[in-house]
Amino acid sequence: MVRVTTEAVIGAVTGSITAPLTLLLGRCDPAGRLRYIGRSTTLSRAAGRAVADQLAPPRAAHPWTGWRFSAGCGTQRTL
Repeated sequence: MVRVTTEAVIGAVTGSITAPLTLLLGRCDPAGRLRYIGRSTTLSRAAGRAVADQLAPPRAAHPWTGWRFSAGCGTQRTL
């Protein structure tokens, strides 16, 4: 089995910052802009609570404000 990993930051969440449902992940490009790279699966309540303790709201304008994200592969619903 081959496994490839990379580092990412939690750029946003669905749900609320105190009870996240999914994590939207990003990485900084060479210019320092936060770029969306993917999302997590739906978090269990316990996982959401554990992650919520580590989250903070953005301190400035968020680079993804106004973006629409797909709810999942093959779905038309947006997040």
